[in-house]
Amino acid sequence: MAIIYKAELSPTKPEVLRELLTSRPWGEDGELQVLGAYRFDDPSGEVGVECHLVRVGESIYHLPLTYRGAPLEDPAAHLVTTMDHSVLGTRYVYDGLEDELAIECFARALAGEQQQAVQEIFAPDGTPEGTRPQAVELTLEVDEGEVAPTLEELLDGDETFTIARTVDGLDGAVRLVAAWDGGRGVVAAC
Repeated sequence: MAIIYKAELSPTKPEVLRELLTSRPWGEDGELQVLGAYRFDDPSGEVGVECHLVRVGESIYHLPLTYRGAPLEDPAAHLVTTMDHSVLGTRYVYDGLEDELAIECFARALAGEQQQAVQEIFAPDGTPEGTRPQAVELTLEVDEGEVAPTLEELLDGDETFTIARTVDGLDGAVRLVAAWDGGRGVVAAC
């Protein structure tokens, strides 16, 4: 279960997504339309793992982010920005495809060991208020006659997998498919 607080964020999530898209060589500038997001649970409950789908022009981008309470020590991790969260304080926002925790969540999902998180809404004082409907539904699809790899195969590198930056044709015998209002596409595959 992903705990989502009703909170003020600065910068806002659309501003963070725009920063990521315009700061990377694979991204682009233009009018950004947020299509939705899905989350994975961090097994330790410390890190937010949220994957956004946005449209800029004709491209649909898949933008995984991690939200951490402290900076990563890994110099290769790409800090997108810091965010002021009115309940949790300073959050360090990383490109999820450069954060091992997010990559492990995708590996577990492709191995059939993790599903997208239920989003539980909490008031700023910590009072639960119910669940948020999923704007993006994530499903695991496995071709007939195929078997999903084990988590060990994916993490040890015996089986390779790809996480999409853009939703434009990634395919594989085992795939995570995201569906949102008006579209669907493969976001990870092996």
